[in-house]
Amino acid sequence: MVPGFIGALAFFPVLNKKTLFHTEAELVYFLQHGVRTPNNLEGPGGPLQLPIDSNILFPTGKVCGGCHGYDPAQHALITTSGVDVNIYDDWRSTMMANSAKDPFWRAKVTHEILVNPAHALELQDKCTSCHAPAGHYQAKLHDHQPYYTLADLYTDTLGLDGVTCQICHAQSPDKLGSLFSGELNFDTNNIRVSYGPYPLVFAPPMHEFVGITPKFGEHTSDAGLCAGCHTLITKTVDLQGNYTGNTFVEQATYHEWLNSRYDQEHDNVTCQGCHMPKLADEIIISANYQFLTPKFPFFLHEMAGANVTMLQLMRDHRTQLGINAQPAQFDSTIAATLRMLQHKTLDLNLRTGVLNGDSLHFDLLLTNKAGHKFPSGYPSRRAWVELVVSDPSGTVIFHSGRMNPDGSLPDEDANFEPHYNLINRADQVQIYELVPGDVNGTFSSVLERGHNALKDNRLVPQGFSLADPVYDTTQVIGVTNDENFNRTAAGVEGSGSDLLHFSIPNLGYTGLLQVTARVWYQSLPTKWMAPMFAYSSPEIDSFRVMFNNADNAPVLVAEEKIDSIFVTSVSSKNLRLDNPVSITPTLTTDGRIQVHVSAQVKLVQVQIFDSNGRLCGQQRSAEVILPDQRGVYFVLIVTDRGRFSHKVVRN
Repeated sequence: MVPGFIGALAFFPVLNKKTLFHTEAELVYFLQHGVRTPNNLEGPGGPLQLPIDSNILFPTGKVCGGCHGYDPAQHALITTSGVDVNIYDDWRSTMMANSAKDPFWRAKVTHEILVNPAHALELQDKCTSCHAPAGHYQAKLHDHQPYYTLADLYTDTLGLDGVTCQICHAQSPDKLGSLFSGELNFDTNNIRVSYGPYPLVFAPPMHEFVGITPKFGEHTSDAGLCAGCHTLITKTVDLQGNYTGNTFVEQATYHEWLNSRYDQEHDNVTCQGCHMPKLADEIIISANYQFLTPKFPFFLHEMAGANVTMLQLMRDHRTQLGINAQPAQFDSTIAATLRMLQHKTLDLNLRTGVLNGDSLHFDLLLTNKAGHKFPSGYPSRRAWVELVVSDPSGTVIFHSGRMNPDGSLPDEDANFEPHYNLINRADQVQIYELVPGDVNGTFSSVLERGHNALKDNRLVPQGFSLADPVYDTTQVIGVTNDENFNRTAAGVEGSGSDLLHFSIPNLGYTGLLQVTARVWYQSLPTKWMAPMFAYSSPEIDSFRVMFNNADNAPVLVAEEKIDSIFVTSVSSKNLRLDNPVSITPTLTTDGRIQVHVSAQVKLVQVQIFDSNGRLCGQQRSAEVILPDQRGVYFVLIVTDRGRFSHKVVRN
């Protein structure tokens, strides 16, 4: 509980008199680190006059970092185990904080302008509304500019701050969840308010230091807060740059969440619930105030998504890009992003089917654990399945989903790879992606040319339904003949999974194999980069150099292996007794069987495999004891003349 006198202060006007919140030593620290102090506060050298500019509607994140950043006293924003969780340092190395400095975004905006120069102003204005919202809305709401361009951004401290603190905390609860395409709702009569999740607010310091009034806002935990930017619908143009009247859903991450089991009507796990994890600790949320009581819950501002590649690139070019986050802070964000991708995104289950005869059969079940499609967001992002089958010497028998050194897929079709339910050739690869198509039905990386989706087989979230009211913006395309997509084994819709079948030619092989299934994630595929790199602008040229020198390797999301699978080219029928090797009996109740070899054959080893192809015993004796469990077993008899396999049943 907040002490009564502190709670009372939160609701009384701030008087224009000397405030004694800080010691003299703290004031010196503030001066050294550029932290704003109250207008009428005196320091050791006299008055500290840092007037609040009420013309700035959205102060930069550094202003907020004075209290919500690192606490040199290690009193605030520290967990009970001593881990620093300060908001400012967690935020400033995220994709959100650096959205306006993202070199791919800048290059892509100029690419779109070069393709359709007549739309330059509209394109820049639309793109900056989400990537540079503080500068964009300062220009619109205060300065009444018709457009906010890259030229405006490059000289604007507010715009360069990306998705800064107030862009989320100053959003009005009105129209929440109904806005899209960069439309954000701020109350212009009360825009210097900061909404937070705590009902009892100690207001004076924030009010005096930065001219912002903190208030309780239950909507700060609502997924609708993210809707304005994470739903983007663009106008379509033809190849000559003429508007067609059509629109294209470039991304609809918020709507994908609405069409899931996680929405408010069901589990109510919001965007913040995953991307801003809740700590069990009670946290003092403001530095330099020894009398403040801890708050609960506290939400980490790590804002991890999936774009490891761009985070690494920005870390390595932070000086060139004007980014003030330190490498260690980027490393922390990258680690959180990898945890999100590799532990909270996808479950894999690799199963064996029939392992004898002309073909070998495997099933791979992929289950989406995200609250939206995987992948989601900007349509260049994709994931694909790699399946490798190899013998004990490491020789590859079958390989689907192989990649070139530059991360491109050599077996991908020129336009786009179709969705598969069954893969039976190595040149087939399952790619989960959204493929924008132009008016001619050809893949296009130019978003303005997006006319319709040629394919959208991205893994849908659990609870996804074709009958949902927002299905028009979350459609599945090109998966009509796959009865296993988003359905349970009983055929019930909403599993959020895909069961992918593999049928691999045996080609006469008998012996052991290893099967490895991997799912890779890629945010900047060569297929998307090449059309842009065919153009030239300062932004494209700069990014081209960064990209070519960066680690653009795709990220491994999940992997499943099955070792020592026994396969045989013979069918399940046993060999004739006049063969050099035989087994009796083939049906046993006590588990005992006898291996018989002719006088010309030397027995080397006997191996026992269960019906799933897993090794469950081996020996050198002709007298064999099967495992205790009833079922079908395959017995591999290794001799100096070759290998022989037989099926037996323990009843």
